[in-house]
Amino acid sequence: MSSTYQSLDAWIDQHFDEEVRFLQALVRVPTDTPPGNNAPHAERTAELLQAFGYEAERHPVPDSEVKAYGMESITNLIVRRPYGEGATAAGGRTVALNAHGDVVPPGEGWTHDPYGGEIVDGKIYGRATAVSKSDFASFTFALRALEAVAKPTKGAVELHFTYDEEFGGELGPGWLLRQGLTRPDLLLAAGFSYEVVTAHNGCLQMEVTVHGKMAHAAIPHTGVDALQGAVAILNALYAQNARYQQITSKVDGIEHPYLNVGRIEGGTNTNVVPGKVVFKLDRRMIPEENPAEVEADIRRVIAEAAAGCVGITVDIKRLLLANAMQPLPGNAPLVAALQKHGEALFGQPIPAMGTPLYTDVRLYGEAGIPGVIYGAGPRTVLESHAKRADERLDLEDLRRATKVVARTLHDLLG
Repeated sequence: MSSTYQSLDAWIDQHFDEEVRFLQALVRVPTDTPPGNNAPHAERTAELLQAFGYEAERHPVPDSEVKAYGMESITNLIVRRPYGEGATAAGGRTVALNAHGDVVPPGEGWTHDPYGGEIVDGKIYGRATAVSKSDFASFTFALRALEAVAKPTKGAVELHFTYDEEFGGELGPGWLLRQGLTRPDLLLAAGFSYEVVTAHNGCLQMEVTVHGKMAHAAIPHTGVDALQGAVAILNALYAQNARYQQITSKVDGIEHPYLNVGRIEGGTNTNVVPGKVVFKLDRRMIPEENPAEVEADIRRVIAEAAAGCVGITVDIKRLLLANAMQPLPGNAPLVAALQKHGEALFGQPIPAMGTPLYTDVRLYGEAGIPGVIYGAGPRTVLESHAKRADERLDLEDLRRATKVVARTLHDLLG
């Protein structure tokens, strides 16, 4: 092992208590989305970075765009660290590190304060400890170690801390890219420590409104039951979901498409025939699928089911269309470095594979920027309790992932 790698590791060990305190400070500022009031967290992050000598550019998304999107406030952050002549130096390239600060609300069932950052038995608990405020910490301290020890003389590193992953990323990375505020050569996005993710599913989310006609429950024949119409549509969608299991992906780590109905509301009272029912569905698309064809097929299934229900009409609104992440050939140096150092530090092979999740990393890929997903976390989402009660992160995973990222940056910047 080179002396530089040893020195990077030693710096991270020496500053690890400080890294944990940094993560605790981030967890203690809520970023529940919805409602999505995330500008205060960005401001706190910028203050903490300032203490390390890092100037975070604040890029607020206009209120009108944020509110039309269904959130309250978004300020995305960019920290730029050029070395020598930056990306213009011979062989120099810009490597961006992206993590998102927005998270789903904590929900019920916690045995630890979701905003406490409590440490118990080597694990830190709290919403976003695993996804992905942990990688605010791993990426920041990997960068600090790189500059303290390796002192790069060419290329550049950027930190992108964004606040719109839960709603799809269009006002996070998507907004930064559309505004021309960044154009890195490589992208490393927040992830887990035991695999390098090079591809992921796409996601289509839709809101379906089923219209009937309200009536008194004593004379139901004078109305049209929207709930019965919704049940017919849902049965058709669930039948279609069973058929998806016959469609398989060739990407390791991704199996088949699937559909989930995650929210239903409707009716006015128990003694009233419901005149309207609204439900929201989530259709995950494997990388091989065509999103336009998927959406057209969902609309066909809904229309055919509704046609069998007299008096029922349906409105369909697309909420989100997130394309799958496809691996770009230029990601090879990043994948190789992460796998090499991951195996050295975790003592096991780190596979490159796909994931059935969808992320905002796809937006960098769509802009032609090769990227992968890697960061601090366990082997699976289930182990992390992400989006569930008692989300947690093993602090040793944080320590080792920070070392992996620091070594990888050293390799990429030469």
